[in-house]
Amino acid sequence: MAAARKATNWFAIGITAAAVVVVLVVGGVVWFANSQATSPGTLPQSSAVNTDTGAISVGSGSKTVDTYVDFMCPICNSFEQSYGPTLQQLVDDGTITLNIHPISILDRSSQGTQYSTRSASAAYCVAVDDPANIPAFVKAMYAQQPAEGTSGLDDATIASIATSAGASDAVTSCINDGTYEKYVTAMTRQTPIQSGASGVSTPTIVVNGTLLTNKTDLTGDPQKDIVARLNG
Repeated sequence: MAAARKATNWFAIGITAAAVVVVLVVGGVVWFANSQATSPGTLPQSSAVNTDTGAISVGSGSKTVDTYVDFMCPICNSFEQSYGPTLQQLVDDGTITLNIHPISILDRSSQGTQYSTRSASAAYCVAVDDPANIPAFVKAMYAQQPAEGTSGLDDATIASIATSAGASDAVTSCINDGTYEKYVTAMTRQTPIQSGASGVSTPTIVVNGTLLTNKTDLTGDPQKDIVARLNG
């Protein structure tokens, strides 16, 4: 009887240990799945990219202007046409560091092709290849901006725009592979646009820490909206 009881006890212990192992394995699988879902993926390693914020920096001025833009957003394009020359001049004369945050909030408007995410990822490909080409790339992307509700530009066209803006041929594989798409998604989640702030949408501008939105703060006058705030 004692031997029988001992055998039963070992059996129970074995079952308990096996159950613990199963729980640990299941927990590990769930943790891994969750970590993969929230992981930023491959980080764009470039001297011009702040991988914590997603900002691609242009210039080296002591004052800062951050722009949060979606390449499918028509109002972002209008902002580029109205404010872009002034911002570039402020970069060129050493007044500001322009921090460009390419984000993806309009994937729903590209017939399932995820154009906003793909084009934002391409911007990081260009920044990693040579950040000096970012201003030309951004300008060219807006010059060929697709309409909302279309499938957007395909990867081959985006890569052609990138190389025309000065990027090397190596950028093509980065764009085709969607190398930084997960990173774009992760950075988009933490933008002011996704924080629930009332009235915030693209384009959103931050001038020396002051949040401006296209609905209430941008009048179309860069001297009033940007320069005056920098000097104020």
